[in-house]
Amino acid sequence: MKTYLYPKREDWNQLVQRPVQKLEQLKAGVQQTFDLVQQNGDAALIELAAKFDKAQLQQVWVSEAEIAAAVPQVPQELKDSIELAYNNIKVFHEAQREPVQQVETVHGVTCWRKSVAIQKVGLYIPGGSAPLFSTLLMLGIPAQIAGCREIILATPPGADGSINATILYTAQRLGITRILKAGGAQAIAALAFGTETVPAVDKIFGPGNQYVTAAKQMVTQIGVAIDMPAGPSEVLVIADDSANPLFVAADLLSQAEHGPDSQVVFATNSEKQLQNVQAAVVEQLAQLPRQTVAEQALNNSLGVVFDSLEEALEFSNLYAPEHLILSVDESEILAEQVTQAGSVFMGHYSPESVGDYASGTNHTLPTNGYARNYSGVSLDSFVKKITFQQLTKEGLERIGPAVEIMAEAEGLHAHKNAVTVRLQKFKS
Repeated sequence: MKTYLYPKREDWNQLVQRPVQKLEQLKAGVQQTFDLVQQNGDAALIELAAKFDKAQLQQVWVSEAEIAAAVPQVPQELKDSIELAYNNIKVFHEAQREPVQQVETVHGVTCWRKSVAIQKVGLYIPGGSAPLFSTLLMLGIPAQIAGCREIILATPPGADGSINATILYTAQRLGITRILKAGGAQAIAALAFGTETVPAVDKIFGPGNQYVTAAKQMVTQIGVAIDMPAGPSEVLVIADDSANPLFVAADLLSQAEHGPDSQVVFATNSEKQLQNVQAAVVEQLAQLPRQTVAEQALNNSLGVVFDSLEEALEFSNLYAPEHLILSVDESEILAEQVTQAGSVFMGHYSPESVGDYASGTNHTLPTNGYARNYSGVSLDSFVKKITFQQLTKEGLERIGPAVEIMAEAEGLHAHKNAVTVRLQKFKS
């Protein structure tokens, strides 16, 4: 972890830069995958599963028998934990429903807005060394609540052609039965373009490696929506001397273990606390099974001492972290100043991990500074907002003349005439 003491404000822009993502360099390879899937469909998915996942697939879809066989493989205590998380996530996202509110802007002119589910969505869930069944909960539950008609889950198979049992159990709990054995850019291609058995979807959700990230960004150019631009995981922790350095170190490492390109930032107003946290990081790092991964991430990471917590918070707003932890006694006061963050964890007993799993908030969040202009996934991510209006005869008489004048001023005479013919009819 690189250390910076009291950096000048003119140097902050340099400090908030993330490790460079080489997405441009990946595009040619991703395009080749796109072309192969578009030309050969399911056969391409089978070919690419053999190439990248070392899996010899007979078919691209998970069978009912595979799902049934997975359920007893999941320990009961894990099923109970998933159920607790399921309920909390559902409660939080259910509360995001918006009732239809009709507004009469003037007498006889009624307008309203209605949320309508996106019909077909694709959920991409990484597999490999960290199968993110928790992300399936975070995406599947709001899709369920929104009423999406078709939900396709794509996740990479293991070398034996199977899908992680916990992912299959979680899908079964969510009522998702269409599970595609595909990972990487080929999964995004199948969801975006469709194959002979995979329906093309309207929006794609979920995190992934650099190839998945590049693929998601590329399909937006052909009209397929995505949840948000994504990058490696990150956390920024602000702490003073009231914080327990063991807690802070654990929070930093919880993100560092995601991947070698993750980034963690520790901001404090205490040089002593920085030293204590760095020592705790070294001690805890040695105990981690994913030590090598976390160690690489720490090479991209920062420890910064500022003159005050308020200055640290200003730096955080410039950085716009995916996760922000306020490990201070009066976190409510500092939280009022937060303007740019994906999700905020307040106080000494709110580790970022609870948001990743079971508090109820969604852990699919903007990274790489996109918290400046993107929100995390929510119920709104799975719906479109359609506006409606209905005018009575009196309503059109009230606003029609203004519309005629405005349309004529813009030179759009057919627009004016759509009102004029009605107003003239009223007089006949």
